[in-house]
Amino acid sequence: MSIDMEQFKVTFVEESLEGLDIMESVLLDMHPGATDAEAIDNIFRAAHSIKGGAATFGLGDIANFTHVVETLLDEVRNGDRDITQDAIVLFLSSVDCIREMLSADQNGEAVDHAHIEQIKAGLDEMLGSEQESETVPAEDTAPTSSASPDNGWEIIFKPFPGMLRTGNDVVRMFRELAGLGDFTAVVDTENLPPLVDMDPEEAYLSWHITLNGEIDKAQISEIFEWVEDDCELEILPLKGGDTETVVNDITEETSPAELQIASPPPERRVEEDRRQQPARKTTSPESSSIRVGIDKVDDLINMVGELVITQSMLSQLGEDFDMNRVERLNDGLAELERNTRELQESVMRIRMLPISFAFNRFPRMVHDLSAKLDKKIELTMSGEQTELDKTVMEKIGDPLVHLVRNSIDHGIETPEARKAAGKSETGVVNLNAYHQGGNIIIEINDDGAGLNYEKILAKAIERGLVGANEELPEEKVYELLFEPGFSTADVVSDVSGRGVGMDVVKRNIMALGGRVDVKSVPGEGSTFTIRLPLTLAILDGQLVRVGDNTYIIPLVSIVESLLVDQKNVNEIAGKAEVYQLRSDYLPIIRLYEVFGVEPDKRSLDDGLLVVVEGDSKKGGLLVDELLGQQQVVIKSLETNFRRVEGLSGATILGDGTVALIVDVAGVVRLSREDERCSNNQIVAA
Repeated sequence: MSIDMEQFKVTFVEESLEGLDIMESVLLDMHPGATDAEAIDNIFRAAHSIKGGAATFGLGDIANFTHVVETLLDEVRNGDRDITQDAIVLFLSSVDCIREMLSADQNGEAVDHAHIEQIKAGLDEMLGSEQESETVPAEDTAPTSSASPDNGWEIIFKPFPGMLRTGNDVVRMFRELAGLGDFTAVVDTENLPPLVDMDPEEAYLSWHITLNGEIDKAQISEIFEWVEDDCELEILPLKGGDTETVVNDITEETSPAELQIASPPPERRVEEDRRQQPARKTTSPESSSIRVGIDKVDDLINMVGELVITQSMLSQLGEDFDMNRVERLNDGLAELERNTRELQESVMRIRMLPISFAFNRFPRMVHDLSAKLDKKIELTMSGEQTELDKTVMEKIGDPLVHLVRNSIDHGIETPEARKAAGKSETGVVNLNAYHQGGNIIIEINDDGAGLNYEKILAKAIERGLVGANEELPEEKVYELLFEPGFSTADVVSDVSGRGVGMDVVKRNIMALGGRVDVKSVPGEGSTFTIRLPLTLAILDGQLVRVGDNTYIIPLVSIVESLLVDQKNVNEIAGKAEVYQLRSDYLPIIRLYEVFGVEPDKRSLDDGLLVVVEGDSKKGGLLVDELLGQQQVVIKSLETNFRRVEGLSGATILGDGTVALIVDVAGVVRLSREDERCSNNQIVAA
């Protein structure tokens, strides 16, 4: 029976990416001349695991590349090599290469072989410079071996009793050996106990193996490397004529290995497997699974148990029901509602991950950018254990990268400028996350020069975004940074300055139902604050009625609700209507016109206006009735129907009817487009 290794390969990739993150984190904290044995061991173990797993899954390029990295790390671990700044940089580049090769294999993409060969040449050069002075290289660290006897090798393999518990498979190792040359084996059953005393998880057998052919010893060592600490292993050259003395009298215990010998060599098997597989999807491997704490699983199981009890109670009430049981029925329904809400919260907690998963990419980025820009920068992070939904986490990564890069490039000054301003030469960028109500707040703060109000305003006037004599408050001027193509950089670099990015940041954050605010003090620094919902699957909404239709407006978008006072209504150009609310003039948006439904009444007299804000623009939505507030589960319209402008999704209400969720920013945008069309028609007439 063949085993589908692809199901395990996904887990290998995820664990390898975690191992690479560990390597990168430890290397970033490491300094030249470091002697922290535990830190070096952590890096070595991660590289060793990746190499062994890559070899198991037929990823020869990754295994060979990582083998050189592991060899260098082993020399550092044994005290034969010092940690230098060049070595740290080279190891970090190696982490990038391995990550690139893993991603390329998962997504079926091509890798940058020139870049990988360049890094590998650097590793080989560093390794070769040390090995030239060595006499006899250590057997288990030599990447290759020129000793390849004409006749082959004799292998004595004695697994320790607990080897099988580590997940290693003798049959698989024998199959790999069979792919190298002419393979024969004799099993030793001397330690096999009576059947009644046998533990199926213990290893009792050992083997005497003959492998004929011109084979490098390193190839054999690599197959057994994964179990080198769990067995006794001898690999000896075969002497002339010895091949005649070994007989292939393998007993029933090794018959699976015998069957595997007839399989094709590993290289050909990998090629055949890939031809038979369907085309890989281009989804990223990190989105395929999620790790859940056992406490969350226990809570979920407990809640399911409570639901079963409640369901049993309600079922008994349903038998021979009479009005005397109404009170117990109400109690049971209240219990069911409470259990359902707690179950919902438990399920949502499963998708919650600490934001450290998003923050972990920044130490490396700050390290590289500070070196590139010749700045001294310290990154501090707080609130890393603050949790948010996995989907939000994946979509907030790129906006955070843009904001941190801008803080480093535009915010933090050069060491000379900071010193002249009486500051420390080292600038500080801080990432902070915390919960506030039903939202998560992420702050990107720097102690740099701050935003230049006059320069931003002058640039906006130059581009025609602001009138020449127009005066704007600071927050309005800072919002101009998010206009498409806006930049105050004097010099365009490959880090920033093209005006690409900040508008995307705002658009992506608003697509998540959030917003971004800016505060700055000249000479002291800037703070970008992102406010996001904890999850995209559930929202708190206000139910409104327009005619016979029910719509849901997200509570986060609602400013206030009020009755229309006709004296505050004004018309512009005979068509557009605005409502004066204190010092603001809000466009009146008739929802029945936007969605093409029949309302109860079309007159504004005593109508209800829901004041909303979307895309930094306010408006008043005219509705027939406010029905109440409710937490709803969002269903995608694009998945189940198609994209509809002005709607972000739908939900099913308690009575089974479908209610549409209003995309406030989309509705405001639609109304403005309708106004422009109407004005154009008036001008044309």
